[in-house]
Amino acid sequence: MHYRSLLGDVMGFEDVDVVVAGGGAVGSAAAWQLARRGLRVVLLEQYEAGHTRGASHGASRIFRLSYPDRAYIDLAREARELWRELEDLTGAELLTVTGGVDHGDHPRWGQLAEGLAAAGVPHSWLTPQEAGERWPGIRFDTRALFHPDSGRLHADRSVAALQTAAAQSGASVRHATPVTAIEVLGDDAVLVHTDSGGYRARRVVAAVNAWAGKLVGGLVPLPPLRVTQEQPAHFAARAGEDGWPSFGHLIGDVPGGTVYGLATPGEGIKVGFHGVGPETDPDHRDFTPEPGQLAALRSYARQWLPGVDPDAFGPISCTYTTTPTGDFVLDRLGPVVVATGFSGHGFKFVPRSAGSCPTWPWTAPAPIGVSPSPMSTTSVRARLWMLSWRTGGRLCPCRSSTRRAWRSRPTSPSRTETGRLRSRPTSASRTETGRLRSRPTSASRTEMGRLRSRPGALKSGNGQEAGTAAATQALRSRPTASRRSSWAFAASSPIAVLSQAL
Repeated sequence: MHYRSLLGDVMGFEDVDVVVAGGGAVGSAAAWQLARRGLRVVLLEQYEAGHTRGASHGASRIFRLSYPDRAYIDLAREARELWRELEDLTGAELLTVTGGVDHGDHPRWGQLAEGLAAAGVPHSWLTPQEAGERWPGIRFDTRALFHPDSGRLHADRSVAALQTAAAQSGASVRHATPVTAIEVLGDDAVLVHTDSGGYRARRVVAAVNAWAGKLVGGLVPLPPLRVTQEQPAHFAARAGEDGWPSFGHLIGDVPGGTVYGLATPGEGIKVGFHGVGPETDPDHRDFTPEPGQLAALRSYARQWLPGVDPDAFGPISCTYTTTPTGDFVLDRLGPVVVATGFSGHGFKFVPRSAGSCPTWPWTAPAPIGVSPSPMSTTSVRARLWMLSWRTGGRLCPCRSSTRRAWRSRPTSPSRTETGRLRSRPTSASRTETGRLRSRPTSASRTEMGRLRSRPGALKSGNGQEAGTAAATQALRSRPTASRRSSWAFAASSPIAVLSQAL
């Protein structure tokens, strides 16, 4: 089907190339990168500018190259160059290099050092005494791994700068404009609805993170996404914030076993447990710290951070959207692109990762620096969306052939004459016993035949499970869906691939 024939009969919609839903760091970066390629882009954010309801607000995020996985290291390197370019374009100060230090009795730090050495990233080991003399505000009882290129990003300024750069490149940035529904008309045609109007586009990028299940859970087979309300805190620094590194501490007697921290100028030393907050609905958060975790965080500060006052603190609230492996979801199914699951460590990468969303299969973005040589077969397949562009598709022979087979198959009984598909938001319901029950209309096509997803349509206590079941059921009607599992992860991969989109 052709784009014009599908959309020619839809009146009252503004024509664009790409609609980006979600104006956090990921969506704003995607809008910038797409607009600078000359595409007509509109960025829609459901809340006002600078809101605190998502995962991109605040004054500090850790930037680091320190990963055991070479793919992450190269991604961070390329992101660093784009952060510096963004600073030049907007005049904003975003990235401050402070150095970083990791400690604790855990083999991960040795693996981290090996990864840094293989990638040629500067690093060194310090004894507990050397580390303590250098950073007296932190107590060390094991050797410490120092990586001088680490630092912090100013989150609020970064999002504002990304949106400024997007607008300078021609994108339209619209706040307080929530997406109310997405309708898929074909492989290259989609309608995006808002309360103030609609858009017809060739692609929609759903960069809504914690809201992904609600917005596109009925359109694509999302992996399990755990949305949590995290609660770090700023502690007052006894001797000022200058000189503090970003730091990580692996220790067994704290929630989750992982502590991170960094200085936030003017607010104190930010300290938090990684990914241990209670699960939450992003539309119904109370922003109230859980008393037990806050007490544990203060106890940690009292024992391990002599440079802060554990009794002078300010709690923070943000969300994590986490995949089972901690890797990202960046992929496309038809005209719907999904960017979610950044798992509490994705902010640093957004100019590079979001800018390389698989939005336009006929337009290759700049290649991501991922080498296939050290990866297992599973890891290679989990990075196909990146590597297939880099190698002209040679690593992914199934991509083009599968789509040709899909399009050449006879029209399925569930497809109407217009070729449009609809997925009802009530396609899966939960009984009183908590079991998923598939209704007869779970993947039904109405007479209009459009595939439609409305945010807020999931009513179960665990909305993500219901959305995943509905999406999986809907995709079973596609001719190629039986060839692959609904989603796939590779433990060492920075990308969790929605395998139907390959």
